[in-house]
Amino acid sequence: MNTTLYEFDAEKYEKASDHQKEWGSQLAQELHLQGDERILDLGCGDGAMSAQLARRVPNGMVVGLDASLGMIDAARKHQTDNLQFVHKDMNAIEYIDEFDVIVSNAALHWIKNHQNLLRRVCLALRKNGVVRFNFAADGNCANLIRAVRDALSSPAYCSSFVDFLWPWYMPTLQEYEELMQRSKFTEVRVWPENADRFFPDAEAMIRWIDQPSLVPFLTHLRGHDR
Repeated sequence: MNTTLYEFDAEKYEKASDHQKEWGSQLAQELHLQGDERILDLGCGDGAMSAQLARRVPNGMVVGLDASLGMIDAARKHQTDNLQFVHKDMNAIEYIDEFDVIVSNAALHWIKNHQNLLRRVCLALRKNGVVRFNFAADGNCANLIRAVRDALSSPAYCSSFVDFLWPWYMPTLQEYEELMQRSKFTEVRVWPENADRFFPDAEAMIRWIDQPSLVPFLTHLRGHDR
């Protein structure tokens, strides 16, 4: 399974990502950090969660990594002595025994080959290290996905999407449990979370859908079809 890399609009994302930031804050709290850990944040986006993590490890180090140059450029406004950002595809990380904690918030559904990802994460993790991922799974945004699939199969768009590769990997709980159990991690726990959120108005919901959800589809379309 190949993962297509997309370029996102960091300014639009910042205005539409309140929910992602909320989930990131929760994840950071749940890690119960000691303050000296080395942390890798995969798919760091605009760096909001990476910055939170850096404040929690004043004697440690955080590396935020993202494949979108626009996101990394925006993230670098958070850069400090213990926080740096790297423009890189997480499918190609080559760290060996470098991190105590590896995290990802609302990003890994963009990665198709999790077997490769987990292998690379396992290599990057130090002994007794911790991995904490939060990403969309089967059933997430079901109504939106149904509407998108209906649009892609409509007469207006079906011919434009004949060779389109679906951008997301959203496994079932059982599917991901089995994948994790085949990995080299010593303790594995996979669980579902209710991430339902509400929007103050229709405009806010449209902004959230536009960045980043619609990017793969708009990128695929020719300019006059958008």
